[in-house]
Amino acid sequence: MKKAKEHTKLVNELQKGDEVVTQGGIAGRIAKVGENYLAIEIAEGVTVQVQKSAVGALLPKGTLKGL
Repeated sequence: MKKAKEHTKLVNELQKGDEVVTQGGIAGRIAKVGENYLAIEIAEGVTVQVQKSAVGALLPKGTLKGL
């Protein structure tokens, strides 16, 4: 129950520029936030649309540069 509340809070606080990793393991930077979907830039000029609930974790800023 506690974990579900934490995930809901995380999803609701996502904003453009945040670095995230999806539950499927795709890492990227949020380019656009919609009501139910996010546009995540996974490479320069390449974005994918994912459901907000598919975000597994918020990464510290600058993490993607090291990948």
